[in-house]
Amino acid sequence: MAQTSIILRIELDHRVVSFGDVAATIARAGGDIISIDVIRPGKDSSVRDITVDVAETAEASIVDSIKAQAGIKLVNVSDRAFLAHLGGKIEVQPKLPIKNRDDLSRVYTPGVAKVCTAIHENPMKAYSLTIKRNTVAVVTDGTAVLGLGDVGPYAAAPVMEGKAMLFKQLAGVDAFPICLDTTDTEEIIRTIKAIGPIFGGINLEDISAPRCFEIESRLANEMDVPVFHDDQHGTAVVVIAGLLNALKVTGKRVEHVRVVVNGIGAAGVSICKMLLNAGVTRLVPVDRHGAIVRGGQYEHPMWQWLADQPQVEAAAGTLQEVIAGADVFIGVSRGKLMKADDIKRMAHDPIVFAMANPEPEISPEEALPHAAVFATGRSDYANQINNVLVFPGIFRGVLDCRARTINEPMKLAASRAIANVISEKELNNYYIVPSIFNEMVVANVRRAVIETAILTGVARRTPPEFS
Repeated sequence: MAQTSIILRIELDHRVVSFGDVAATIARAGGDIISIDVIRPGKDSSVRDITVDVAETAEASIVDSIKAQAGIKLVNVSDRAFLAHLGGKIEVQPKLPIKNRDDLSRVYTPGVAKVCTAIHENPMKAYSLTIKRNTVAVVTDGTAVLGLGDVGPYAAAPVMEGKAMLFKQLAGVDAFPICLDTTDTEEIIRTIKAIGPIFGGINLEDISAPRCFEIESRLANEMDVPVFHDDQHGTAVVVIAGLLNALKVTGKRVEHVRVVVNGIGAAGVSICKMLLNAGVTRLVPVDRHGAIVRGGQYEHPMWQWLADQPQVEAAAGTLQEVIAGADVFIGVSRGKLMKADDIKRMAHDPIVFAMANPEPEISPEEALPHAAVFATGRSDYANQINNVLVFPGIFRGVLDCRARTINEPMKLAASRAIANVISEKELNNYYIVPSIFNEMVVANVRRAVIETAILTGVARRTPPEFS
């Protein structure tokens, strides 16, 4: 059972209750007092911070018990997650100290003027003389945050800060959260283009479909730096990486398998595109209304694109109907859509990626007895399909070679690089994707992305080790 620590700030009325009563109340509710800090002592009343170790499921019970106790005023409750966010999780630090007038004259006026002039005469020098060479904007409008949905730009900020932390720790990239207080497509595009000069790349995050498709497409065409919608492409890249290894485990070939993808939103469309680029010849995209079929007519432009692809099957049907005989199920939809009987009706040694969060399309307990390989988007089960395996290495690569864009060959190269981190000896049913803390991941993805960017002609710089 998952444990957490909470800090209860309480005000005690000593005429009514003793601290022993407080400790007993906490113990009865399932908590274990770790430490006590007196914030304000007093004869008749006092304020104390009580740190309590507790199972996550019992946290609410402890809080309710304290509130119900006469003579106790609960001032505040904090847990480790809230404490980690106090004042934000990132900061800006100068690379050089400014201790005297000479230092000041070099980094600011008057010395900075000649650097400005050099960039004015040759804008590409911004890559060598400013932070542009190593900066990524993590941009959201807060309309599709994690499993929370449309929570707005203020509430989206902690996620964007967290992503900036991962960029820096895993790949040395300076990323900055940009939370836009607008959901208008044109205004978002215009704003990102306007702030573009200082950034070497744009990472779009948690923008709802279908607006995210147009926003990314327009920005990719209208800006000269790579634009990457992580919810689409990051998910797709790591799904393909996991699938390549799952196919090795089951002894199947990508061109022979029949793949059902359920949930044709931002991530689902990108997964389908990458599956086709990876060599899948039998694809069944499924949305809430059933299978998207070859030759069908659809208002959604991305659904129509899928219907025009020769690899997409022509037979209509519900998820339960089309899952029969499938080798692979990839779910990016919602929880509790499938049962064990559905897995039983798949082909032999079925591969099941149930990635809806927080609840998968089918529970691991139901699926594992029948699936040869099972993966989720959750960290508490084996084979977590996690975007963190993708975006640090991809952006480290595109920044180092100053790529104009991130194209499909670069994404597929990243998938193969992630898959190849796991050696043949290590590979098994419960280990098809590496840990996000495996140092080889970023290095392998970076190298693959740079090599492919050079080969496809989108790199504007060749790093010395590739010369």
